[in-house]
Amino acid sequence: VDLMESGGGLAQAGGSLTLSCTASGGGFVSINTIGWYRQTPGGERELVAEIVSGTRRNYADSVKGRFTISGDMAKHTASLYMNMLKPEDTGVYFCHTDIMTADAIVETWGQGTQVTVSS
Repeated sequence: VDLMESGGGLAQAGGSLTLSCTASGGGFVSINTIGWYRQTPGGERELVAEIVSGTRRNYADSVKGRFTISGDMAKHTASLYMNMLKPEDTGVYFCHTDIMTADAIVETWGQGTQVTVSS
């Protein structure tokens, strides 16, 4: 499984950015979870938002009401719309998936994309 991330970059506080993630590799039976984590300098990687079993959406408390995750499980894609950005949203955002194949559940991380929010 390979993950292709796009989006991110620099935004001003109050602005918006969109991240996208596409999974490829074939042999997918189903996508158990697809979502985004972020890591700040010196901090741990934390969940931002995810889609579970194609329907349930989980969000970190810090982004509820500001971020929206959407996905197309048939196309193996997910997008994270980040609105009302704050400087504390700055970090490296990683796409993460748990995908069921014919042989196993494969956990995969993207390479990460930088999001910087200036005050």
